[in-house]
Amino acid sequence: MEVPSCQCRSSYDDCKKTADWLLVRTKQRPRVAIICGSGLGALADLIDDKIVFPYQDIPVAGHAGQLVFGKLQDRECVCMQGRFHYYEGYSIDTVTYPVRVFFLLGVETLIVTNAAGGLNGSYNVGDIMVIKDHINLPGFCGQSPLVGHNDDRFGVRFPCMSDAYDRNLRTLAIQTAHEQNCGGFLQEGVYCMVAGPTFETIAECNILQKFGVDAVGMSTVPEVVAARQCGLRVLGLSLITNKAVTDYDSNEKANHEEVLATTGLRARDLQRLVRHLVTKI
Repeated sequence: MEVPSCQCRSSYDDCKKTADWLLVRTKQRPRVAIICGSGLGALADLIDDKIVFPYQDIPVAGHAGQLVFGKLQDRECVCMQGRFHYYEGYSIDTVTYPVRVFFLLGVETLIVTNAAGGLNGSYNVGDIMVIKDHINLPGFCGQSPLVGHNDDRFGVRFPCMSDAYDRNLRTLAIQTAHEQNCGGFLQEGVYCMVAGPTFETIAECNILQKFGVDAVGMSTVPEVVAARQCGLRVLGLSLITNKAVTDYDSNEKANHEEVLATTGLRARDLQRLVRHLVTKI
């Protein structure tokens, strides 16, 4: 998966070269792509008849992880086991490069998962939030995958984002969650992306709450923007791994170890939800 080093938009030819490279090496023709969030990569281990492409073999700028083609509940899909993060030093263009490749592979639906901090006071650690909307703080500062020359083969210059997260897919996810006994810890809310890699200050958390944010994290939004420009339907799921600190008298401190520990406890539920949901898309 050749990733251009420049900060401008990836060319259509670059992405097509990567897609063609993959298509000649697998007979799988997935219509669903899944991006695994922090600690959620085990979802890819559930895929049957898999063909695995380590990123460095495609190659992808030396990032750890792999692209997994195969079947989830007999439904062909492709899964990113390890995503690119802006806070790792990758450009927004590199972060979203795989999504454009998915589009050229013939993918029609993108499922994105992430670990997020809970800002909504009614949320509990371990809840799963169906994302109904997002706030793109890096985008406010011009960090968008759509900056630069627009190639109409990817989509329109100014894509609509009021329907970023497909309403029918959200309804289907909620229905499936109740069928899989996950309804007791299911939420629906607004996700906000911050650049990271620091956890938020108390003042920042209080501002985000006033903005109507329910969960905050450091990923997902750039991929969603690119996917929507390409016309892919999107479903986003956040695993609430910690509660954001909003009180100056609190002794709580957000830390990555807590995030990974909570992810490990609830990952199976999220995997079960996605696995059964894929069969209905």
